[in-house]
Parts: sequence; C-alpha cells; structure tokens
Amino acid sequence: MKWRGKRESSNVDDRRGRSSSARGLGGFSPNLLGPIIKLLFSKVGLIIVGLFLVFSFITGNNPLTLISNLLSGGVTQTAPSGNYEGTAEENELADFSAVILASTEDVWNNTLENYREPTLVLFSGYVSSACGSASSATGPFYCPGDEKLYLDLSFFEEMERQMNAPGDFAQAYVIAHEVGHHIQKLMGITDKIDRLRGQLSKTEFNKYSVRLELQADFLAGVWANRSKQMMESGDLQEALNAANAIGDDRLQKQSTGRVVPDSFTHGTSEQRMRWFKKGFETGDISKGDTFSAESL
Repeated sequence: MKWRGKRESSNVDDRRGRSSSARGLGGFSPNLLGPIIKLLFSKVGLIIVGLFLVFSFITGNNPLTLISNLLSGGVTQTAPSGNYEGTAEENELADFSAVILASTEDVWNNTLENYREPTLVLFSGYVSSACGSASSATGPFYCPGDEKLYLDLSFFEEMERQMNAPGDFAQAYVIAHEVGHHIQKLMGITDKIDRLRGQLSKTEFNKYSVRLELQADFLAGVWANRSKQMMESGDLQEALNAANAIGDDRLQKQSTGRVVPDSFTHGTSEQRMRWFKKGFETGDISKGDTFSAESL
C-alpha cells in the first residue's frame, strides 16, 4: 500500500502509555459505616487519621479525593504523563493509522455533505470511552456516544499471527470499517437500530446487528474504491482475507468447534467479503442498504 509520505490526520488522540484501570474494594457497603465511625473516634482511629493526613501531605494528594476513591470502590491507576516512547514498529503503525484516517476524511468529505470527522484514539491495555471502559481484548471499536474510534495497535499483530490476516491494507480495512460505523451514526442508522434493542428478542436483534456490521463493511469497500491511488497489487485480497478471518462462523468454529447462526452479530465470512467487495466494485454509497436486502 502506498501510504508513506501521505497526509496524516490531526484527529488522533494518542493515549498509548496513559491507559488507566480502576481496581479497588469492589464498592463501599453502608453496613460498614457504623463501625468505621466508631473506629475514627477511638484512639486507634485518631492515629490512623493522623497517619493518613501525613501520607496525603507527603504525596501531595488531596485526602478528600483519596477517601472518595476508596469509598467508591477503587483507586484509578494512571501511567505517568509524558511522551510515550513506543517501538519503531509500533510508531510506524501509529503513523500509518493517521494516514488511513486522513484518507477516509478526504473520501467522505467529498462524498457526504457536512461530514463530521471522527477522532481516532490509540490506546494500550485499557481505555475509557463514552460507551464504557474496554481492554485490548475488545478489539477495535467505534463509540457513537463520543464519535471516536478506539484502537490498540497490538490488534494488528494479532491479525497477522492469530488470524492469519497480514498486510497493511487488511489493517486499513479495519480502520475504514470503524469509520463506516461513524457514517452510520451521522446518518441516524445507529440510533434507529439501537432503539430496537429493547423491543426485540436477542436473536431477532442480532439479525439487525449483522446488517449493521455488513453495511460498515460495504462502506469500507466504498472507501477502498475511492482510494485506489494508494493501492498496490494484492491489497484487495488482503482486505478480503481479513474480512474472511473475522466472520462469525469462522471465529466460532475456531473458539468452540461449533457454529451457532442465531448468535451471529457481525455476519459470516462469506457475507463480510461479499459486502466489502460490493462496496469496492460499485463505489456507490446508495448500493449499500443491507437492511432492505433480501439476501445477505
């Protein structure tokens, strides 16, 4: 893929090395309030309070903040601030991701009126979003609540080693797919589907979820169609191979040895390849109505 030397998006929030996780007491029980009050007004309690204040003074922490964290069930652990120094390979992936995001900006700004560009958040380990906290195990995801894409770059290594889906265009497909979800949010599709969640059984809602994901694959294909100047021989096959690798049927077969179609949320390998390829071949956003399609 011809990506080096291309424009990098400024809509990148690099949080690598600044991941935080909440670990604590699992919540404060009101039943402990009485014993704690009695302890605080005893001689032992006064000594504990004194030590607590000394510790707060030495560390520079607000004692009220520490108490609040303890009572709420956890103390947030945050990595030291400063510039994150990743490996040369990881930093190159970060640059690559910024270039791909910029490419999606160019394509969709020229395709959609008043396109609102999303932000790409790079993280390592754990991350907090408007959709809740997530770990690297979650994989790349888009949060409609804050209109941001979340990506731990280690996922690209996982694609290559565990999913047998190598290649920079396979990685670009992943980013373009998440941007596809952003477009669905802007078009009101995401909210419309989300409103069905409480009205349908899990099995029935899964069917809509599959169509939502396949449409994001289609939109990724449209992006690829309009970014052919960046493509090299074999790139299309890399993307199709990645779509094949993350089909529900293949992932279920690998993890459990059995396939349960009613539990699919993203579509089969064949479906994901078909809709990406359709987007790539047509380049026409109007051809991607997966919700009206009789056959997926």
